[in-house]
Order: sequence, then structure tokens, then C-alpha cells
Amino acid sequence: MTMKESTARVVTVDPLTDPSWRDLVARSEASVFQSPQWLEVLARTYGFEPRATVLIDEGSRATAGIPYCIVDAPPRKRIAAPPFSDYADPLVSDLEQWNALIDPLLGERCRISIRCLRSDVPMADDRFTVIDHAKWHGLDLSPDAESLWAGLHSSARRAIRKAEKEGVVVREASDTAELRAFFELHLRTRKHKYGLLAQPYAFFEHIWELFVEAGSGSIACALMGDRVIASVFFLDWQGTRYYKFSASDPAYAAARPNDLIIWNAVEDAKANGLTLLDFGLSDWDQEGLVRYKRKYASDERTISFLRHEPEATAPASEADLGPTLGSLTELLTDDSVPDEITERAGELLYRFFA
Repeated sequence: MTMKESTARVVTVDPLTDPSWRDLVARSEASVFQSPQWLEVLARTYGFEPRATVLIDEGSRATAGIPYCIVDAPPRKRIAAPPFSDYADPLVSDLEQWNALIDPLLGERCRISIRCLRSDVPMADDRFTVIDHAKWHGLDLSPDAESLWAGLHSSARRAIRKAEKEGVVVREASDTAELRAFFELHLRTRKHKYGLLAQPYAFFEHIWELFVEAGSGSIACALMGDRVIASVFFLDWQGTRYYKFSASDPAYAAARPNDLIIWNAVEDAKANGLTLLDFGLSDWDQEGLVRYKRKYASDERTISFLRHEPEATAPASEADLGPTLGSLTELLTDDSVPDEITERAGELLYRFFA
């Protein structure tokens, strides 16, 4: 029996509270970016109202779904499924399910953006265009620890041993004072290394509250003496450890603290029964970052950025906001700008990048 022949229906739900959404993601190959916790982080930080279109079968069970946020902010109203997420494949098994769920969103007559890692179903929809790609890397944690060590690139093993020889020690952040220390290091890394704004500090506070305090996340800090020289923010969800945010002090790069953090994360994830270390998204042109992740990854794939544009074109004044945001970012991340001003700029402007 096809979906059309059954009594299946499409409904819109609140994925933060709706039990059908929680049940669907628990049974699906969903990512942390589709979890109620992550969507709540976005809601608390940016005031977005997460929603999900869900296909409900005859037994009142969710069989497919797409989470998203309507971003009603300049340059124009748009839908991101969901914003600020590495990838979030639609939870569909075929084109029929996809059409049933995406058609109500197309009815909003606004831009729709979605990032796919595992599902190729949206690629068959000619209403969507692939506008960009990114790299994704993952490490299968199912082999034993000895095999995992042997599977690392030799340069990674050398870097880990060097960090240990240099006296680098890794431990978890234990309170919000250390969260703030992570953020300041993250802010400087984004600003001075990449010329980018950081997401608001409140964003990380909400991740701390919804993941770390719930026992499903941590900040691994690499110390030399009493000084934190590198930090990585990890999220744990449904058997996967996500390497989400990384920051380091360039003055201590030679001590290779990030490599030791990763190996500690591998050992800890393995000990806690997790099955995958997800290294997340790397921009296609970030060759150094891609090479770094390849030292550890057992799997490399492509994240496809898909976009639907309604037939009506945006006014020229709206189309100009992208370059303006780029120019503002360049101005506000200049080395001459105090870090506190750059932080404030991220608080004010980051939601417009959704």
C-alpha cells in the first residue's frame, strides 16, 4: 500500500515537546542537529520557533519528518532546515514521503535551505539546486583501542606522543567559568585565524545547560601547567560523539594539544559504548583542516547544500545584505578591534547568517 492509498497524514508539530518527534528521531538515522535539545538551543539563543512537518501513519506513529525554522529576518523571510547545523538529512525513505513533507514548506513561497550528508532523496527534486559542498569526516569506533591506534595516520600518533612528552594534560571543564574561558579562546580563534564572528556566548551557555549538564556533552581542555592552551566542545547523542567546536592558542601549537584531545575523546567515547566520532563539516577550501581530520577519520563524505528559490525574485536592496554582512564581519574582526566589540558584534549580527 502506498502512502497515498493509506490514511497517512502530514502534520506540523513542535519538535521541542512533541512525543512523536522524539520517537521518530530515536528510531531514525538522525543527527544531533535534529534533536530536541539542539533545536531548543537555537530557540533560546535566537528566538527562532522550531517546527517539524511529520508524516503520521494509521497507527498515529511518525514515519518521516523534516525539522526547520522560519527565519523572519533581513534580507527576507526564509526557511532553514535547521539553521546553524552541519547537516540534517530529511528523515524520509523515498521521494513520495519527501514530497508530502516538503510541499507545505514550498507553499510558504520563500527560500528553503537544507544540508544532506546521507540522503540523496532531495537530489531528485528539481525544485532544489545544489549550491555548495563541504567535507565530512567520521571515525568508526567499533574496532578495539589497539586497532584504532594503529589506524591513525603516523603523523597523528607522533603528534599525540609529542603532546604527552611536552607535558600536556587533558581534562574536562567543570563549571561555567571554564565555559567562559573556552568561549574567549574560541572567539579569538574565529576572529584572528579565520576572520569570522563567533556565535553569541549565550549560544554556548544554552549548549552547556541542555547537553553538558544533562551528561551528553563536555568541553575537553588541554593544559600546559595551569594554562588552557586548547579546548574542544563535544556533544554526545544516540551513540555518536560530535566534535563540534575547537579552539586553540597558536602560541602553543607546536605542543600539539588538539591531537591529544582527540585521542582522549576516542578512548573515552570507546569506553562509554559510543560507536562513531563525527568530525563534522569542513569547508571545501579549508585544505589544512581537511588534511588534519583525515589523519583520524575512517570515512570521508560530501555534505551537499541544497536550496529552493521561489519564482519571485528579491528586491535589489535585499540581495545587497549578504555583501554588507561580509564587509561588516571583515571590519569587526580586524586585529585593531577589541575582542569585546567583536563579541558584541556576534551577538547582534549572527542570527542574520541563518
